[in-house]
Amino acid sequence: MKPYIITIARQYGSGGKTVGKMLAERLGIPFYNREIITMASEDSGVNAMLFSDERLKSDFIARLHARYRGDIPVPNDSSKSYLRDEALFSYQVKIIERLADQGPCVLIGRCADYILRNRPDVVRVFVHADPEFCVEQAMKVDSLPENEVRKKISEIDDYRARYYKHHTGHDWYDARNYDLSINSGVLGFEGVVEEIVRYMEVRSEFCK
Repeated sequence: MKPYIITIARQYGSGGKTVGKMLAERLGIPFYNREIITMASEDSGVNAMLFSDERLKSDFIARLHARYRGDIPVPNDSSKSYLRDEALFSYQVKIIERLADQGPCVLIGRCADYILRNRPDVVRVFVHADPEFCVEQAMKVDSLPENEVRKKISEIDDYRARYYKHHTGHDWYDARNYDLSINSGVLGFEGVVEEIVRYMEVRSEFCK
């Protein structure tokens, strides 16, 4: 089977990160999630907290809402906060491209599918599931009441979608952005891993 770089975008609670770890172990290749933030921080000298696209930073959220709902004027390119966001993202792009150049690996989130979209050795995956499955999985790790978990899932998925739209101009949920869009609630985590491996095997044969 041809070696591939696998990018995984995922809904919160769908188990995309778990799938990524399992896949990396199965293939014997590196797995990168928050390590991307650490590397970008070290490379830029900027505090790692500023790179965390998983945290609902109020200033960024407000500006994303403003941009896509049209409630208030959008900050222009001279805005300090706008420039900061773009600079931070550019550091992550640099790290993701560097990791891809080093060889096969699994990359979680951070628009990696878009950043590496022109590489022929990339498999782009979106892991999703129905709300009840996501709630069930999230409650295994979140010590919160069910209603708070549902709210958290909604907020994080909304943030990820807006973050993706902001930096790529595309819809995070659009299946056309990915090679595979897989329902982990139907297949289970092992089943998702098997589907990705099967796809890579078929693609390797087809591309000979």
